[in-house]
Amino acid sequence: MYSLGLYLYSFCAVCASLFSKKIRKMVYGIGQTYILLHRHIKPTDRVAWFHAASLGEFEQGRPLMERLRVEHPEYKILLTFFSPSGYEVRKDYEGADLVCYLPFDTPGNAMSFLRLAHPEIAVFIKYEFWTNYLTLMHKRGIKVYSVSSIFREDQHFFKWYGSLKPIRQFDHLFVQNDFSKQILAKHEITNVTVVGDTRLDRVIDIKNAAAPLPLVEKFVGNSPCFIAGSSWGPDEEIYIPYFAEHKDWKLIIAPHVISETHLREIEKLLADNNLTFVRYTDIENGKATSNNENVLIVNCFGKLSSIYRYGKIALVGGGFGVGIHNVPEAAVYGIPVLFGPNNQKFKEAQELKACGGSFEYTDKESFAAIINGFISDPSSLEKAGNAAGTYINSNAGAADKCFRAIFG
Repeated sequence: MYSLGLYLYSFCAVCASLFSKKIRKMVYGIGQTYILLHRHIKPTDRVAWFHAASLGEFEQGRPLMERLRVEHPEYKILLTFFSPSGYEVRKDYEGADLVCYLPFDTPGNAMSFLRLAHPEIAVFIKYEFWTNYLTLMHKRGIKVYSVSSIFREDQHFFKWYGSLKPIRQFDHLFVQNDFSKQILAKHEITNVTVVGDTRLDRVIDIKNAAAPLPLVEKFVGNSPCFIAGSSWGPDEEIYIPYFAEHKDWKLIIAPHVISETHLREIEKLLADNNLTFVRYTDIENGKATSNNENVLIVNCFGKLSSIYRYGKIALVGGGFGVGIHNVPEAAVYGIPVLFGPNNQKFKEAQELKACGGSFEYTDKESFAAIINGFISDPSSLEKAGNAAGTYINSNAGAADKCFRAIFG
C-alpha cells in the first residue's frame, strides 16, 4: 500500500507540475537525478550520502558534512533534497560533490538510485524515513544513521495504522531528547543515543564566521533594534503597530517569503502606521539611504543570521502557521526570542521558554506586555538574553558526538 501510494503521489505531482512552477522544478529535477549520478559518481568512489528534506534539515547536517570534508577527504559527499525550497537555495553548495533531488521512494527508484550512488554510509536528517530506500540499504549492508531525529507519541509510526519498519532499518538513531529514546524503547528499539540537536553547533559556527554588515550598523546607529526574522503576515500585523508607537526603536524585518507581493503588503502596513522604511537592496545599490527611516526591510537571502547580532530583541515568525522557524539562529547572539503560539513541537523553543530565554505571544496585548516589561526593566532584558545565549552554548556538541560515532 505504501509503494502504491507513492506511485499515485508521483503521478499527481506530474499532473500538478503543469500548473505549479515549484512542483515543475521538482519533477524536472528528479528527472535529472539519474543523469547527474551517472555523470558525477564513479563505481570506484567511496560515497557518503546525506539526505535532508529542506533547508532546516540541511543546516542540521551541514556540520557533519563540513567536518567530513576536512577529516575524511577520501569520501565523495552526495547531498539530496526532497523539497524545491531546499534544493534551489543549496544546489551550488560547495561542501558536497553532488547536490540533487531524491526520487520518490518507490521500489524501482530506490534500486536505480542506490545502484548509481552506491553509498558506503547514509545519513538521514531529522524526519526523513523512506521505507523502500531504508529497507534496501539495510539488506545491502549499507550503514544508515538518523541524525537529530525527534519522536512524539502522536506520530503515525505509533498509531494502529502505522509501521515501525522504516525506523527499524537504521543502524543507529541519534535523537534530540530523552523522551524520543523512551518512546522508541517502548517499541523495543534500543539502538538509540541522545545527543541533542546538531543545529546548535551550526548556529554557533555561523555566529563565529559572521562578517560585519556596515549597512545595518549605519541603519541601527545608537538606537535599540528589534529584529523580526522569517516574518509572516500574522506576525507583522502584531509587531508593526507596536513599533509605530515606539519610534525610538529601529525595526528590521526579514520576511520568510521574499516576493514582491509580500514586500508591498509589508510596506502598505508600515505606511498605514506612519513608519518610514527602506529596502536593503535599494541601499546596497545606491538607490536610497538609511539616514532617517524607522524600518529596514531585508529583501534578500543570506543576511538574517548575521543581522541578529544587531538586535536587542528578536522575533522568529511562523508561529501562527505551520510552525516557528529557526529560534537558535537568533538566541545564539544572547538576545531573547519571541514567537507565536504554534511552537510546541520545537524542542529548543520549549527549553528556551523554560529557562527564560524565549517568550510566546498570541496577540497584540501579550506582545506589548513582553516588550514593555523589557523596556521598563532593562535588567530583565539582560537576564533573558543571557539565558538564551547560555542555553545554546551549554547544549552544543551534538555534531561532534554524531561524527565520532559514525565516521570515527
